[in-house]
Amino acid sequence: MLSMRLMAFPCALAVVAACATGEPTITGSGTMSTTLPATDTDVSTSTSSTSSTTGETSTTSTSSGSGTDTDTDTDTDTDTGGDVIDFDAPKARIYQLTVRLFSNTKTINIGDGDIATNGVGKFDEIDDVALAELRAMGYSHIWLHGALQQASATDYPEIMEPPSDPDTLKGKAGSFYAVRDYFDVSPDYATDPAARIDEFKALVGRIHDQGMKVIIDLVPNHVARGYHTNITLKTDLGLADSTGVFWAPNNNFFYLVDPPGQVLALPSPGWWTPPGMPDGTYDDENNDGMPAGDLPKATGNNVVTPTPAVSDWYDTIKLNYGYDISNQMGMYDPTPKTWTDMDKIIAYWQQMGVDGFRVHYAHWIPVEFWQWEIGEARSRDADAYFVAQAIEGDPDTLPGSDAAGLIGAGFDAVTDDTLYNTVKSVFCCSVWANDLTALIDGKADISDKLLRYAEGDMERRIASPLVMNGPPADSGFGSAKAGVPVATLLYLLSKGPVAVFNGQEVGEPGSGAEGYGQEDGRTTIYDYWGMPELAKWVNDHSFDGGQLSAAQKDLRATYRRLMALSTTSAVAEGEFIGLQEANKDSDTYCSKGRWCYTFIRHTDAEALLVLVNLNPNNTYKPFLVVPQAELTAAGFGGATSLTLHDRMDPAAADVVADVAKLTTSGVQIQLTPSQARVFEITAAR
Repeated sequence: MLSMRLMAFPCALAVVAACATGEPTITGSGTMSTTLPATDTDVSTSTSSTSSTTGETSTTSTSSGSGTDTDTDTDTDTDTGGDVIDFDAPKARIYQLTVRLFSNTKTINIGDGDIATNGVGKFDEIDDVALAELRAMGYSHIWLHGALQQASATDYPEIMEPPSDPDTLKGKAGSFYAVRDYFDVSPDYATDPAARIDEFKALVGRIHDQGMKVIIDLVPNHVARGYHTNITLKTDLGLADSTGVFWAPNNNFFYLVDPPGQVLALPSPGWWTPPGMPDGTYDDENNDGMPAGDLPKATGNNVVTPTPAVSDWYDTIKLNYGYDISNQMGMYDPTPKTWTDMDKIIAYWQQMGVDGFRVHYAHWIPVEFWQWEIGEARSRDADAYFVAQAIEGDPDTLPGSDAAGLIGAGFDAVTDDTLYNTVKSVFCCSVWANDLTALIDGKADISDKLLRYAEGDMERRIASPLVMNGPPADSGFGSAKAGVPVATLLYLLSKGPVAVFNGQEVGEPGSGAEGYGQEDGRTTIYDYWGMPELAKWVNDHSFDGGQLSAAQKDLRATYRRLMALSTTSAVAEGEFIGLQEANKDSDTYCSKGRWCYTFIRHTDAEALLVLVNLNPNNTYKPFLVVPQAELTAAGFGGATSLTLHDRMDPAAADVVADVAKLTTSGVQIQLTPSQARVFEITAAR
């Protein structure tokens, strides 16, 4: 029998101290700091910014990024700042919209507050105005994060949805990843809880009307303790299980039958007291003999003891896909019942117009299931979109369910947590920007299928404080401004999809002791809460940014510009040319590649030169070299002079580069703190 384990996964690179785990770590360590030591020897004495698109109020904006549209073409959008969005570009741009939080204008944010005190977002509040603004930002997909009904302390007696057993809860609102009913949405988000499904379907229709697609969560590895459906003609899981054995290929759950007589004992976190009358157990798994099937079940993070720890996913139970976690053996013929049960769930949401699924912990599910299921889903909708969240290097990854295996099984994308953590480690943990090259080159064959992100619900907010010299999971990036070069690097690196987390575009800091979520630099997935900075853009549901500061408006315009750049042919359809190796030994190159990263994206029709300065304190003036071979590959083999026009700051003076110098001694380009420069390359005339 498996022993209880803590969830700690090694990073793929030794230079990264730690990776994010399945659920956010509640406590962190290290000394918070918002500055980095200025030990570089190649910095300029000037620290003034030449670009206003960094999210700091230091200069006057050169473009709003949200001006009046000057065209009527539905395929592209041009605003007064000159940004062009090709809405039909093949590169997916996903906006992670947390329904519980997005439209909530209550920002009182009382720690452990209930739904009445702290408020909650509603399906109906995500109206045509809000969606038109999101479309104008350039997004192609809206991920309705947390829409499924989760375990919760909130009572809805009028629709026979009582609160969950308090011992099985994490937070009064409940974790988004403890799904209580796969066939239902949370009544919290409905104006009329009895009409919640109709309100959800209406929102799906509004998103489609704006030309965007809908993604929802799929949490296939585990369900909430107390899983039950009230949806007509839908049945519960586990009803046909053989409960006398730990594992049977056709069971939905794993049963703790050896030794006999075990009783589930659930932990009580020291920092949070569940509401109601917790007694440390759960009646449906207490093995009191009534009924006989009431046996303790394996916990969601593969823990097979009836006494899970506080660090375990004790609010969930593990689902069985025909793979015995006790002896690492799979049996898939005949088709396991959980396979067909999950397919019915996916088909149900597809029938409601859902276009795709973001799959939580896909790497803990047999790859054989994904090969079968994605085929089934695409037999109903050929364009069904599947994104896998998978943690590279996780020792519990099932055979074949690594990133390459999941892509081979049909996933459109897999999250790239290793690159995210390594970029963050440049800030917090003494990693050099040069170290990114090995990661990028090592994933070149699957790069276009990797989802790149700079923020997410499982990660610390960009604007949360730096925590130096600890694991990257315990640190933010120090400021909203620092996210600009990070996002530029990650979003423009490949043809693959990108994601923006709601509030990222206005610098949401993730601050406040939320309840179960505590003060951890994240926006809680457990508690009723609001996002004060995003609420300034929501502006009492006007969705016009009326309460944003000038810096926040600039930051939001920057993210719009990045979405526009991600739809260019050079990024969405082009190839990657790395320039780090050609520059990292130069004394002028940001401390020999400690802080800056440079590459080209190009097609036959277009080429972009991307330079980012990840240092939030120092200005650099590197002499950038582009070797002749790389210049020829980008389509400029016969050019003698090039013009570099900064698409991130269109008002900046063009850089004219003599090719003879560019390919040998280099051309000097200034990079201010946290600046990203994306130059359109053209042959000078």
